[in-house]
Amino acid sequence: MEEEDSESQLMYRIERPVYDEAFLRSQLLHHRLKSTTLWKRLLKHFQCSSEKAKATVLNFLPVLKWLPSYPVKQYLFSDVVSGLSTGVVQLPQGLAYAMLAAVPPVYGLYSSFYPVMLYMFFGTSRHISIGTFAVISLMIGGVAMREAPDSMFYILGANGTNSSLILDKTARDTRRVQVAVALTTLVGLIQLAFGLLRFGFVAIYLTEPLIRGFTTAASIHVCVSQLKYLLGVRTRRFSGPLSAIYSFTAVVGDITSTNVATVILGLGCLVVLYVIKDLNERFKKKLPIPIPGEMVIVIVSTGISYGLSLSSDYNVDVVGNIPTGLLPPTIPEFSLMPHLLADSFAVAIVGFSMGISLSKIFALKHGYSVDRQPGQRECELIAFGLCNFISSFFQTFAITCSMSRSLVQESTGGKTQIAGLLSSIVVLLVIVAIGFVFQPLPQTALAAIIIVNLVGMFKQFKDISVLWRISKIELAIWLVAFVASVLLGLDYGLLVAITFALMTVIYRTQSPESAILGHIPGTGLHFDVEYEEAVEYEGIKIFHFSSPIYFANSDLYVTTLKEKTGVNPELLQAKRKTLKKHSTPSLKRRAQVKAALSEQSETSNTLSPNHILEENGNSQVEDALASDSGEGFGPVHSIILDWTLVCFIDSVGAKAIKQVIKEYAGVDINLVIAGCSRILLSQLDALEFFTGLVTEQTVFPTINDAVLRCQKSYWEATQTVESSV
Repeated sequence: MEEEDSESQLMYRIERPVYDEAFLRSQLLHHRLKSTTLWKRLLKHFQCSSEKAKATVLNFLPVLKWLPSYPVKQYLFSDVVSGLSTGVVQLPQGLAYAMLAAVPPVYGLYSSFYPVMLYMFFGTSRHISIGTFAVISLMIGGVAMREAPDSMFYILGANGTNSSLILDKTARDTRRVQVAVALTTLVGLIQLAFGLLRFGFVAIYLTEPLIRGFTTAASIHVCVSQLKYLLGVRTRRFSGPLSAIYSFTAVVGDITSTNVATVILGLGCLVVLYVIKDLNERFKKKLPIPIPGEMVIVIVSTGISYGLSLSSDYNVDVVGNIPTGLLPPTIPEFSLMPHLLADSFAVAIVGFSMGISLSKIFALKHGYSVDRQPGQRECELIAFGLCNFISSFFQTFAITCSMSRSLVQESTGGKTQIAGLLSSIVVLLVIVAIGFVFQPLPQTALAAIIIVNLVGMFKQFKDISVLWRISKIELAIWLVAFVASVLLGLDYGLLVAITFALMTVIYRTQSPESAILGHIPGTGLHFDVEYEEAVEYEGIKIFHFSSPIYFANSDLYVTTLKEKTGVNPELLQAKRKTLKKHSTPSLKRRAQVKAALSEQSETSNTLSPNHILEENGNSQVEDALASDSGEGFGPVHSIILDWTLVCFIDSVGAKAIKQVIKEYAGVDINLVIAGCSRILLSQLDALEFFTGLVTEQTVFPTINDAVLRCQKSYWEATQTVESSV
């Protein structure tokens, strides 16, 4: 069996001369000749052809790719069931999330219709459900509250005294809608610009721990904002830093004015909806479609409210007027936009990041791509931008995808974007026909819907224990995103979180892993000497560094190199000067002693001078011999810098490396480089690195090449010294 195993094992054998960079450039590697000039390449890039025009159109309108080949018999029934199921969930969520956005509920229905319909034509994901989302709605609500606070809309009452000030809710809501619409227009423009300029990579900086910490903090804000609706307490809405604390304090401070009927109905809705959600999760494999818990709550609570006259008899707050029909398109208030620019960037980036994250999850599960092909991420960004920008002319607020609705759409068998189109049609029927039916809907029921839908986000607290085991740095990003967003608000919290995440990248490059490598005999492999099997080469140190070398860590690189190898050229140089200072008189004394002993040996015909010197106890002679030995400079004759993981180097880093090579050369230690990538070598060429002591002969493609060359160079130098002696 052992013979069979050895025969079946793949063997790696190669015999070749030692290569250095000079040999590679002159003999082995030659750049391909470019057949076209720069001008021709530019013309080819910008020229228009039918194929290029077709590809551009298909990128902007992905519906033209899949709709002509849509398998009606296989997909249509599943899409219809999925679309109707998702629409039933989308309807109450649109009404509820409008409360978060601080606009009348009907605008949540508009935002659940126009963008969803447009996404069918421009979107690339087949399973995500576009529309209102709690986090984005809350961010919009914070901006609307800031730009149109209640204090701006108090008017004098009939008696004309300050004590009879009345809040003009109609004017306030109109202004807040204008703010939300203008913000949505800007969000769409920013997402469009990012897509056209290929800035989809911006979403990369919102890492998963950051997003999860941020959305967990947002769920805290959302939950706190809904407490007053759940309890029937009338308090003002806060925004900005510490708004969550102020809101919670205001509700607790006015807890004695709780409306009992509101609390009973709200808690009942909470319990029923949670039970339905739990049943859907437990029996999702047995249920053909999930039980539409949100719709059940809306219908039942609306019926109870209407039958018992909760609004008039028990002062329960209800949705109120829902106008029938669609509004004509209007131009946003551009005068508001300069005040909303910073907020729109935050909403645009968070909205796209949430969308692309969910799109990638479903694409991976179902075997298609939304960001692997070149420019695909940008196409999705353009799709979000168009949905927001075009819809804003029809009085909508910014949207993204929802996890809960997307799961419903996917679990009920949705195959393509047609499911999303059908869900928008369900919302459209309510807007144009039966919207008035939901006017008695209690706001506490909508608050219950919002809070129960946050349960999934609250489960993200489990990330803390997971990240503690996996990565302390990612845990720090999660905690900073959470704490900053809770205390400072979602806008400033996001800025702090992104800044901290970037600082961790700098920290990792400034505190990288470094090691001294040894070889596993008979394998040609090199590992950290912490492994028992790793053996260092005699007289050679191999220094491994897992980071770029640039202005922020070049000093650290040099310091770590000297510490890890145990060879400090400055100390060696100082020791050499000290030894040289005392070596001359000692050698003179040694010569005088040897001459005297030589005469004595000739006359007495006894031992040789060297033998006599070995047995002589004269301390001066011993000092002379020790000074001449050279053993004070240590056994290391070569140092190899392993640059396998060095991805780039700047001018400061290059100067630091050249200086340290010069320092080691001054104490007769050869320092060479191994494992350089071709890209890094191009950077070194641009920095004019190969001048003076540093040449292409000091750079090797592998550690093995460098080791063999260092061993041979040391052997040749030793032979030269011995022959001269």
